[in-house]
Amino acid sequence: MTNVRTTIANSWRNPELRSRMIFTLMMIVAYRIGAAVPVPFIDRVAFTNLLNRFGSLGSMMDIISGGALSSVSIFAMGIQPYINASIIIQLLTVAIPALENLSKEGETGRKKIQQIVRIVTVCLGLLQAFFFWMATKSSTVQGISPVLSALVIIASFTAGTAVVMWIGEAINFNGVGNGISILIFVGIISRLPGISLNASRYFEIWRTRSNFFMAVIYAIILVLVALAILIFVIFVHQAERRIPVQYAKRVKGRRQYGGQSSYIPIRVNQSSVMPVIFAMAIIQMPSLIVTFFFINSENPVVMWFRNLHQNPFYYLIQIVLIIAFTFFYSEIQYNPYEISANIQKNGGYIPGIRPGRPTADFIARSSHRLCWVDGIFLSCVTVLPGLIGALTRTHGLWFGGTAVIIIVGVCMDLLNQLEAQMMQRQYKGFLG
Repeated sequence: MTNVRTTIANSWRNPELRSRMIFTLMMIVAYRIGAAVPVPFIDRVAFTNLLNRFGSLGSMMDIISGGALSSVSIFAMGIQPYINASIIIQLLTVAIPALENLSKEGETGRKKIQQIVRIVTVCLGLLQAFFFWMATKSSTVQGISPVLSALVIIASFTAGTAVVMWIGEAINFNGVGNGISILIFVGIISRLPGISLNASRYFEIWRTRSNFFMAVIYAIILVLVALAILIFVIFVHQAERRIPVQYAKRVKGRRQYGGQSSYIPIRVNQSSVMPVIFAMAIIQMPSLIVTFFFINSENPVVMWFRNLHQNPFYYLIQIVLIIAFTFFYSEIQYNPYEISANIQKNGGYIPGIRPGRPTADFIARSSHRLCWVDGIFLSCVTVLPGLIGALTRTHGLWFGGTAVIIIVGVCMDLLNQLEAQMMQRQYKGFLG
């Protein structure tokens, strides 16, 4: 806790970091204000009743959007279209040679790919806004032209998606931290009081059906499990695999260079919270589509997709997606061949491993092994609270694994970025 306070205090003293932190806070405030701006021509009470029929899917979407969905805000769709667009483009980058070539062009190619992501985000937002309007036609205000109502509602939802995307990217470029993760983090934090209240209501109902002593024991167990999950997530998030590197001695003139021992740090949680966010976005799609188009249907297939979160098969799909996205995200972010080339260029080598391709293969194998650990860790923490809730018949547990991973991951990444940027700005003179 002391290190956290010290990091934040030192960051605040730096003028450039202080301006970035203030900008991030202003963007968060703008996001929360936008989450309270209602969409015209929609009856909020009727929409809330419709949302309740979505079940747990609607509750999860409302939590991610920070309550913007239940308040029928212009930010109701939140950052989800942007996440889906990012997933689609990243998958297509592997399959389409033109996009793959763009990804290898450095900063210029990255900007072009980001522009494509923006266009796809707006298109997905427009499509999802149309689905929202189709599903909420029964909750529109009476006495308004249907065509005008449709245009205003679709345009409002789409514009809200574009503004949320702009806020997230503005935080990336001018603020501190990852904009997508911070917006999801803010949405979850803003809903924690309501989630805790729901959990306390379930606990009160359970207490009235049993004796007080058992109810207290039950509450203590839940708190201990929550603390254990929190500590475990922080521990794994900070853990790393250190590959030793030895640098050969070089003599230039009267000076001797090298001869030092160092290491390559590979984090266990290499991909942070992104696999969980991507898996959550993908697994919601079928239920969302079925709910939008067949909300009153009693067809067995429709009911299976609608109640997928209550099926044990749901947890299996979630685990597979998390592990798959862990490997996928690691392949995108981590290049062992570039690391091997840099080590060899600086006269370094890994003891017992030949330079060149064997070094790159060794680093890749080490990274892949950690990906398995990372994927299993993320899967366990994400699925465990849901299983506990299903076994104890307690819903709305505030320490949901997805929320814990996102909250801890965003906080730790934010602190790491602040520390890294402070180190870059601490220059010393020749006589320092």
